[in-house]
Amino acid sequence: MTKLSDTQALILSAAAQRPEHIALPLPESLRGGAATKVVGAMLAKGFLQEVDADMRKGEPVWRETGDGHGVTLVATDAGLAAIGIETEDANPAPVGATDAPTEEPGPDTPNEPKTAPKARTPREGTKQATLIAMLRAPDGATIEEIMAATGWQSHTVRGAMAGALKKKLGLEVSSEKVESRGRVYKLPAA
Repeated sequence: MTKLSDTQALILSAAAQRPEHIALPLPESLRGGAATKVVGAMLAKGFLQEVDADMRKGEPVWRETGDGHGVTLVATDAGLAAIGIETEDANPAPVGATDAPTEEPGPDTPNEPKTAPKARTPREGTKQATLIAMLRAPDGATIEEIMAATGWQSHTVRGAMAGALKKKLGLEVSSEKVESRGRVYKLPAA
């Protein structure tokens, strides 16, 4: 698996939750030269790509091109794969390999996307997927039950719920005290 910094993982996780996987806005703590450096590295690795921003839709602008147009940042399939989200097309063709020749758009042809973005699904069989499934069960799960299923220690379970689920994926984890079980944690059913 690709090694990502916490900031890169946060940017890609947020983009995975947004329509059309737009990576903006960046985290508030990332500004100026630091933002330029992180985004530059992610562009170089192919995790993000610059696309024309649709100002009519109110898409956020990363930078202006100088001709009055703006560019936004979008997470690529490679970027989503780096955080464990696979696209429907799990085996993409090598770069440059095509079934039929393609035509370059002429100067008068608008540059429109050919197809809608593919739906993304979380990778199955991971401990995070196990955690989410347990929390989405009708009865929820206790820390001890999650520890038994994942092999994690209690502080890791709490960290995963607060960090990965709440902060990165934006899922709302609720808890309640159940007399026979103790504190039970739940996610809303998907």
